[in-house]
Amino acid sequence: MTRNVNDLFNLQGKTALVTGGSRGLGLQMAHALGEAGARVMLTSRKAADLEAAAAELKAAGIDAQWIAADCGQEADIRRLADETLARLGSVDILVNNAGATWGAPAEDHPVAAWDKLMNLNVRGYFILSQHLAKHCMIPRQSGRIINIASIAGLGGNPPQLQMLAYNTSKGAVINFTRALACEWGRHNITVNAICPGFFPSKMTYATLEQLGEQELASHAPLQRLGDDEDLKGLTVLFASDAGKHITGQWLAVDGGVSVITGG
Repeated sequence: MTRNVNDLFNLQGKTALVTGGSRGLGLQMAHALGEAGARVMLTSRKAADLEAAAAELKAAGIDAQWIAADCGQEADIRRLADETLARLGSVDILVNNAGATWGAPAEDHPVAAWDKLMNLNVRGYFILSQHLAKHCMIPRQSGRIINIASIAGLGGNPPQLQMLAYNTSKGAVINFTRALACEWGRHNITVNAICPGFFPSKMTYATLEQLGEQELASHAPLQRLGDDEDLKGLTVLFASDAGKHITGQWLAVDGGVSVITGG
């Protein structure tokens, strides 16, 4: 029998792991998954931030737990994956969101900063996805992986935004998403990417201060930046059976900025 829309988007009985989930876009997506019925495991580096985020989710009626881990470190990633599986029993939905940025002219960009971004923004996504797929999703023949990329991964920046490593890492995430979707589709694992534009957050604070929120918003056809709701719908679509025939795709959530040419 064909299910109705409410059933297709329902995540009751599902478990989700959200990296970088203690604030900003990660916490917004955790709210979305929990509001749709999923149990949520949050992770980031700082226990105090995670405790506060989990309390916020619980106050909203969401079953939320947390594990502190550094997703730039392989040993921590594997510990996170194993502990999550031990505590939740399975991971149906993985949101690879933990990330960092760095601003510097390309000719002076520190190699150590380049390596830090690649380790967290790309290598960390690979290790966690691989570990959970091998130990949970492939044996269960089911899974949803959502990678957070960025419209920065679609091309270059205005000259004043000097973020070579960040743009490169997010471009890699987009093709990582495509390639992984091709390999793991036979296991009923979907892999998709979300490419946010500018959302006010700790990561974008310096850029917003430098260029101005109104200036950035003026370049978007919708004349606004992202808010605390704008990733929720797409996150639940990619995580639920409503999106079961979507894989290897990326979608920009940017108010239309990425469709403008010549600007």
